[in-house]
Amino acid sequence: MLYSTKSRLNSLWKKSTKKLETQSVIGFPVTAEPFDVQIDTMLSWAHQRLSKVVCVANVHMLIEAKCSQGFARVLHQADMLTPDGMPLVWVTSRLRKRKQDRVAGMDILLSLCKKAAKENTGVFFLGSTPDVLWNMKQRLKKEYPDLKVVGMESPPFRPLTAEEDEALVQRLNESGAGFVLVSLGCPKQEWWMSDHKGRVKAVMVGLGGAFPIFAGEKRWAPVWVQENGLEWLYRLVQEPRRLWKRYAKTVPLFMLLAFKQLVKVKLGIEPRFGAPRSEILLGHNRQ
Repeated sequence: MLYSTKSRLNSLWKKSTKKLETQSVIGFPVTAEPFDVQIDTMLSWAHQRLSKVVCVANVHMLIEAKCSQGFARVLHQADMLTPDGMPLVWVTSRLRKRKQDRVAGMDILLSLCKKAAKENTGVFFLGSTPDVLWNMKQRLKKEYPDLKVVGMESPPFRPLTAEEDEALVQRLNESGAGFVLVSLGCPKQEWWMSDHKGRVKAVMVGLGGAFPIFAGEKRWAPVWVQENGLEWLYRLVQEPRRLWKRYAKTVPLFMLLAFKQLVKVKLGIEPRFGAPRSEILLGHNRQ
């Protein structure tokens, strides 16, 4: 048993030192590795208590970054940019001429809980509301009884003072967490993780709306809806007032930019596997 554990840790360490393949999608370096490789890489970082940033990217996130120089920098500096949205998966698959796995927030959450429980890796849940965290705690106890939950905290909606922020960092580090799973919404959670890289000694993963889905407050789209890239429509039907403006802005623009990229690659104007820095459509520093 000891040999098996040691062998597993050695395998994870080797994966942590391997350079991850990326694919430029409208100018952003999306991680182009299988699902298990991305999850195991996160686990290897967590075992070493490395300060890492994992952004779970979809169309909304990339278009937000297209309109903000500062946010674009956040995504370029992330240690991993997983392909959450199916449009990102399709573009990556098309460019690399092989099937790319989807690495979505809810799937990451479930996989990390399962594997972290086996590896005895501490997990800290940061964000969302107290009610959501309480419901998550009840489900975690039932489905992942061996998971080492080292903390759950719902920070106030307002910005933290310098003293409050320092105290939060201290709590996170003293908890011994290998993972800090963050649910503050995009782009707030990505900014928070970027600002705390090097200070929080854990792998920070931005999971956005995965917390309320896991807690049972929102419904998870059926598999056929996910596989056909219709989650945006599924969510729009549930929250039309909140989401229609976002989708009207982001979906057509992403389709246009992705089409232009594919045409340029086809014509040899742009490299297929390169990861050029993104052009900023509407430059401003921070939202």
